[in-house]
Amino acid sequence: MSLVFPHTFVPWFRSVAPYIHAHRGKTFVVAIAGELIAAGKLNAFAQDLALIHAMGIKVVLVHGFRPQVEEQLTAKGHVSQFSHGMRVTDAVALDCAQEAAGQLRYEIEAAFSQGLPNTPMAGSQIRVVSGNFITARPVGIVDGVDFQHTGLVRKIDAVGIRRAVEFGALVMLSPFGFSPTGEAFNLSMEDVAASTAIALQADKLIYVTEVKGIPLDPTDPNSDIDQELALADAEKLLAALPNPMQPTDTAFYLQHAVKAGKSGVDRVHIVPFSVDGSVLIESFTHDGVGTMIVDEKLESLRQATSDDVGGVLQLIEPFENDGTLVKRDRTEIERDIGLYTVIEHDGVIFGCAALYPYPESRTGEMAALTVSPTVQSQGDGERILKRVEQRAKAQGFDSIFVLTTRTMHWFLKRGFVQVDPDWLPDARKRKYNWDRRSQVLVKKLA
Repeated sequence: MSLVFPHTFVPWFRSVAPYIHAHRGKTFVVAIAGELIAAGKLNAFAQDLALIHAMGIKVVLVHGFRPQVEEQLTAKGHVSQFSHGMRVTDAVALDCAQEAAGQLRYEIEAAFSQGLPNTPMAGSQIRVVSGNFITARPVGIVDGVDFQHTGLVRKIDAVGIRRAVEFGALVMLSPFGFSPTGEAFNLSMEDVAASTAIALQADKLIYVTEVKGIPLDPTDPNSDIDQELALADAEKLLAALPNPMQPTDTAFYLQHAVKAGKSGVDRVHIVPFSVDGSVLIESFTHDGVGTMIVDEKLESLRQATSDDVGGVLQLIEPFENDGTLVKRDRTEIERDIGLYTVIEHDGVIFGCAALYPYPESRTGEMAALTVSPTVQSQGDGERILKRVEQRAKAQGFDSIFVLTTRTMHWFLKRGFVQVDPDWLPDARKRKYNWDRRSQVLVKKLA
């Protein structure tokens, strides 16, 4: 174990570092379904959220309480009433909701007060702040149904919440709001979370729910999850779905995700609480574990800029160390950064390649073609190759060439042919390292 662990932990920890840097100082609104707490997963979730908080991320937590309210109503022999996908909150249901909210507040505060040695909470000091941050209004009468004490969010005290998180506190919001006259209203966790994220213009809104995410095929219960959904596509899907009546309906969380996305929240995530550490996986890995709804596709294939130098260096360094790539120092990359094409996803560079021109020979060298091991076999290498070919054609080149010692077969499969090093342009031939004995491969451009 002592030999294996460093070789797995160190590369993993380094791969997480770009996300830690990117998220520091950002605001996350994290909403948890009451089913998470009922399933006994609160302590593990609190540990994960405490870790996120320790990384300098400002956290607002919104909790739900559907199963807890149901339990209270059943104990009192009272029958639940629902309409239009919302609870009809009569006087008894309001009392049950208040009791459930009070109990959950106690349990959540206790979970964040853990500090046993040799646990993820050891040494953590999180102050949980809650209060009357939500102003509500009644749903009223809809299609003849009087929703009584069921309400909708009228206003979020964004200034008060920001002040609390700026001082390092974790703000906890219950799905309750009060009218200016002091009347209490039962709200939905989903509405509170979306409204809070919009008011704060949060960087992320994360729903931790009983569903896996948004399925690729809503009609197939065994469908895979759509990992990244553009906001425009999410709107189209929502318009085609029936009105949701329960949380497991595809449109239930999607409607709130679309609302938040259209109102300026950069990223909305729907992840399952059934997956241990789902919030960490979704926030600190490339593929995540649920569905992310974004205003536009986060992955972009583009020409590199000076801001990408650090990302390119970090990407190619392991391949330079093992001899796959020729070592390049920072000065060289800074000088040539405009020659690089990169694939960026959510602010992290996952692939790159440079095109060094030899216009006198109407050819160019594709160098430093690299794809992060975390996303290999997903076609990113071919996408970079096609973009480099386009750039070469735009410069009037008839071909591109590569020098490689270990990836010859990958290039042969993509139309390259092996040639003698004497084929190289004179300027490149003078720099050829005969000790390295790199294979020279050429691809003609149509």
